[in-house]
Amino acid sequence: MPVDPMLQGLVTGFAVEAQEVIQKVTMDLLELEREGLDAAALGKLYVRLGRHLHTLKGSASSLGLQDLGDIAHKLEDALAPLKASAQKMPRSVVDVLLHGLDLFMLRAQAHADGRGDALPDPAAALAQLVADGPAPDQVSASVGVVSEEASPPGAQEEASPDGALAMNPDALPESADTGWRVGARQVTALMREVERLREVRLRVEERGRELERVVTVLARQGLLAETAEARTLLSGTARLLRTDGEETSDIVDALEEGLKAITTRPVRTILDPLQRMVRDLSRQLGKEARLSVVGSELSLDRRLLEKLQGALVHLLRNAVDHGLEMPAAREKAGKHHEGALTLRVEQQGNLLFLECADDGAGIDVTRVRKVAESRGLLAADEGDRLNDNQLRDLIFRPGFSTRSDVTDTSGRGVGLDAVRASVEALQGRIEVNSAQGQGTRFVMTLPVDLGSSPVLVVRALEQLVGLPMLAVEATQLARADSLRIGKRKAHLEYQGQLLQVVDLGARLGLRAAAPPAEGQPLLIVQSGGKRVALGVDAVVGDRDLVIRPLPSEVRDVPAWQGAATLSRGELLLICRPDWLVTETGQTTVTAQRRALVVDDSLTARALHRAMLEAGGFSVHLAASGARALDRLQTDTYDVVICDLDMEEMDGTQLIARLREKRETASLPVILVSAHDSAAARERGMAAGADGYLSKRECAAGRLLAEVLDVMSRRGGRA
Repeated sequence: MPVDPMLQGLVTGFAVEAQEVIQKVTMDLLELEREGLDAAALGKLYVRLGRHLHTLKGSASSLGLQDLGDIAHKLEDALAPLKASAQKMPRSVVDVLLHGLDLFMLRAQAHADGRGDALPDPAAALAQLVADGPAPDQVSASVGVVSEEASPPGAQEEASPDGALAMNPDALPESADTGWRVGARQVTALMREVERLREVRLRVEERGRELERVVTVLARQGLLAETAEARTLLSGTARLLRTDGEETSDIVDALEEGLKAITTRPVRTILDPLQRMVRDLSRQLGKEARLSVVGSELSLDRRLLEKLQGALVHLLRNAVDHGLEMPAAREKAGKHHEGALTLRVEQQGNLLFLECADDGAGIDVTRVRKVAESRGLLAADEGDRLNDNQLRDLIFRPGFSTRSDVTDTSGRGVGLDAVRASVEALQGRIEVNSAQGQGTRFVMTLPVDLGSSPVLVVRALEQLVGLPMLAVEATQLARADSLRIGKRKAHLEYQGQLLQVVDLGARLGLRAAAPPAEGQPLLIVQSGGKRVALGVDAVVGDRDLVIRPLPSEVRDVPAWQGAATLSRGELLLICRPDWLVTETGQTTVTAQRRALVVDDSLTARALHRAMLEAGGFSVHLAASGARALDRLQTDTYDVVICDLDMEEMDGTQLIARLREKRETASLPVILVSAHDSAAARERGMAAGADGYLSKRECAAGRLLAEVLDVMSRRGGRA
């Protein structure tokens, strides 16, 4: 069976990585032979083994290697009865599966070497394999002894945590390669150094601006003659510093582009082969389908792409098999006889969005519920308490399948649970939306951490916020003739559409919502096909920044997708565009517990706020004790988190002022300090604090728990 020449490089990478997956399967098989495993351990091993075999089958089929798909399918057949009973695997069955894996790998290597057209038909070997398990020499004879070594020398690529198979065209044998072999850790370390250099460049630019400000200040002193020499020297230094900064910027850009060329590859390298897979699978099932790909020109971390390829294969095969109707049924429903599948790839800052959609029959939640109950995945009374979204989420349960019979494509209950497992292993999440009769859409959201991203820095009150530049479509000033002000909402006329105006300060819970003022900056922000006009107090400027994920304790805060560091070391939180354009996520300040964070450090205020918002608090900020007292005159709070050491008014002095007033005498206050000594802790508690945390304890995720504990002791709304 000859391989399409355009796919030969992918087949070579497939053979290399198949060896790694098969090694994992082999270890699982050997584990299943052991005595003393309980039912839970056996079940876990069988589920993992089934995922590996299903992935091998799907990836092989996507390349048109049907003989390998048939082998993997037969191995699944041999595994199925034991998987259902969750019993210890007999040695004879282990022999069958191991010999089958040998057969798979030998034929895969033959395809990789371009000798697949010389392979004999595997039918006889497959029949003997399932019947009684051939001896190793019989397997070799069946395939013509294509290779003595299943893994080519130098194959060191990283496999995905769950065995998801990635077809890597660059994973070629390196026996004749005279270049360097560089490990992932070495490349990552070099990337970190480039990021440090970028931060140095930002600081150099800031120093240049400071020098220019000094020259301006001297010129305003009126002592032009006396300061002429100093101003000339400073101006010259500023120019040289600006030149050095520009050269440093060029070096950083060149280094980053070089690293990207080494560590990334275009998304199309894994998406293009899926076109053939969709066509072949549709023909096999008697359906018609066309796959459209949007965003394939993006380049991403090749390790991430390799780990995602298996998930995309599962989703597309599922869409063709379960989602799309037969052509006659589609025409009867008023649809085109050819089903439409769409893969959309979009990157916003350090977030990657992968969408797989179809225009098929949608998900029948009633049927999903019945199947879940029949397979023991859902108790009968439990289904009554679930809404449609929760019922749809059942399709991700291990063992779920709406197929009553096992086919070459589905019915084994392996697929979407493996997809969710692989996405979550990458610290991402997957969501499903469906409308019956109209189609289904799966959206995967994953963090990416390779290279810098353009960020627009804006201000709401005193809070600086970053927005991924790719989500900002345009910027304009508010004008009365283009605004439509209603009782509850304001809209902006933009390119023939009315866009809702969202006040960033109100959206973040910093103030009450108000219509935009004349001349206020409005940003047209888009995400997922939705757009809003975002009102901000000021546009600070664009920056090229490295966006890092938030700590695990606050990673699920819906408003923020990560954080970056500005030139002076300040922490900048990056807002999620999809949160801004989603009206259902509007913050309701009055319905939440309210916290006031008082700290003269912008970094500390941002981190404390993110942690408290993760716990459902509405958070207001104050940069000083005096500002906190001003806020407390007009607003009420459930708790105050205050820095111990601040200029003008420290934390103990603020507590004393609070305890003097009847309205705030019992207000819970938690002091936070960089000092973790017993003396500092005693000083804070003696001043009347209800709790005391070091900055290190806050960074470790202790703040929210301490706040809830203090509020509970004080009788607050915890």
